[in-house]
Amino acid sequence: MNLNDIQRAGQQLHQALACGQALAPLTETHPDITLEQAYQVQLAMIQPRLDAGERVLGKKIGVTSQVVMNMLGVDQPDFGHLLSDMLHADGAAIAIDGLIAPKAEGEIAFVLKESLQGPGVTVADVLRATAYVMPCFEIVDSRIRDWKIRIQDTVADNASAAAFVLGDRGVDPRDVDLACVGMTLEKNGEIVATGAGAAALGHPANAVAWLANTLGRLGIALNKGEVILSGSLAAMVPVQAGDQLRISLGGIGSAAVRFV
Repeated sequence: MNLNDIQRAGQQLHQALACGQALAPLTETHPDITLEQAYQVQLAMIQPRLDAGERVLGKKIGVTSQVVMNMLGVDQPDFGHLLSDMLHADGAAIAIDGLIAPKAEGEIAFVLKESLQGPGVTVADVLRATAYVMPCFEIVDSRIRDWKIRIQDTVADNASAAAFVLGDRGVDPRDVDLACVGMTLEKNGEIVATGAGAAALGHPANAVAWLANTLGRLGIALNKGEVILSGSLAAMVPVQAGDQLRISLGGIGSAAVRFV
């Protein structure tokens, strides 16, 4: 891909997001696209939203489980940007209109009280720099048709980010064993998924450290006040209008969201 291709692909993905209409995979239309180029497309995709006044609130980390890595043929996670219009309060109603094929994930969100910049960031550094952790729903939605994605497709598509819901309270991460935190996810009153903190690279803070070190090699820091979503603790749950979801994280709290 050349620079014109990258800008055009970013514009097409932004238009797909705005119109709720999926595209063919970029790895089909641009089979030579590299992971580095996919991240450049990601920036081109979100730029119109920044130009319209949205702000970057933090980052999301994806592909944190070995199963998903195997599916996408990679050996590392990916990341995307969280923008201000994506944030919803606990119990929020999210409109399905405009989304394409949304799915919900239960996660642990880190809110930073200090900046982090790699290389060399450790789990201990992450815990020291975190003001609190919160239960979180991430709503993912692929602008790639039928979720037929390779790693370059989802990276270019801002890691399939659509929305996120922060839960009812924050907890000091040093007051709970994040690797052993159990998660229960209910959909319309029935348990549909369970998981544990260890599902995110063995420990959620490992995922945040990976992100800090990956960005650090580019001279980019995770800044004080940023929200970092550390990765799904269980399989994605498809959602549609009328669904009500709730997650409970042992020792941390809960979060709820409904779809209209």
